[in-house]
Amino acid sequence: MFQNEDFDPEQVPELIDTQIFRDRFPGADEWEGSPTPARSLALGQQYSSLGSQPILCGSIPGLVPKQLRFCRNYIEIMPSVAEGIKLGIQECQHQFRGRRWNCTTIKDNLAIFGPVLDKATRESAFVHAIASAGVAYAVTRSCAEGTSTMCGCDAHHKGPPGEGWKWGGCSEDAEFGVLVSREFADARENRPDARSAMNRHNNEAGRTTILDHMHLRCKCHGLSGSCEVKTCWWAQPVFRILGNYLKDKYDSASEMVVEKHRESRGWVETLRVKYNFFKHPTERDLVYYEGSPNFCEPNPETGSFGTRDRVCNVSSHGIEGCDLLCCGRGHNTRTEKRKEKCHCNFHWCCYVSCQECVGVYDVHTCK
Repeated sequence: MFQNEDFDPEQVPELIDTQIFRDRFPGADEWEGSPTPARSLALGQQYSSLGSQPILCGSIPGLVPKQLRFCRNYIEIMPSVAEGIKLGIQECQHQFRGRRWNCTTIKDNLAIFGPVLDKATRESAFVHAIASAGVAYAVTRSCAEGTSTMCGCDAHHKGPPGEGWKWGGCSEDAEFGVLVSREFADARENRPDARSAMNRHNNEAGRTTILDHMHLRCKCHGLSGSCEVKTCWWAQPVFRILGNYLKDKYDSASEMVVEKHRESRGWVETLRVKYNFFKHPTERDLVYYEGSPNFCEPNPETGSFGTRDRVCNVSSHGIEGCDLLCCGRGHNTRTEKRKEKCHCNFHWCCYVSCQECVGVYDVHTCK
């Protein structure tokens, strides 16, 4: 998804059915094929001073032609796309913070995860799912906040209210966010090979997670917080919930095998579950078909940084524990002093005063 690769635009249909946008969002006509004001994508300092929309989109490294056309036609939502990718990366690093592979990114490199995503592993499956979910999530949130003229609140949730509550606020239009994510993220995955099939599946699994976790969020109204009436709207969960869910899907991902079929357009690769006695993956499951390296030692070919000098938990028997994280090499221990607030007292009214203490802690790192 994030890696630059050769691409033949002649073999790919148009990126997006613009009529969908025109029907649902009248403002889209203003962007299609017309001059667009300059906007910053917040992808780095180098983009902040660009003066025109074609230059802006053309300066983003790694976009394939379909994504470039998307950027130029719908540049208003590109900051949200960029924010969603960033959100996905941050969540990946949180979820894998105690694993041998901790979702390390590489600065000044087009393939921000290095060679790790070159293989069709569980790690690749998770990155595609969380990044696609991040794009859908950020676009949906941006629409609800009113930062885009192309989209807004979800008008579908205006039906009869439930008992003790009524519709109000701004229901988040997750379907539009999913549509944007699908058209942008899947633009690279049009080849008839197994890797494209895997990436498309995992991208969709990430997006489906958002739709599955939409819920009612309510605000109480009434005297002294009596909550006589509640105003409710349809909302996304906090992104951490989606990250936790997809991390569970990573742990239970389905291993697949590649099959080739002859079709009118030539040979096509598809995926089949490797072990028939396991349940077949659903659209909500992650899939992969290549084994992962152990990530114990540095290896530039696999993108492994190893686990030397990683902080480990000496009291844990899990993957974040020193035994497993350090791959049997043992660990070093050092003491570390940290300044922290202590002896805090609440004063009426209304402030808290604290003293500053120095705590001494043992820090364990892999040899």
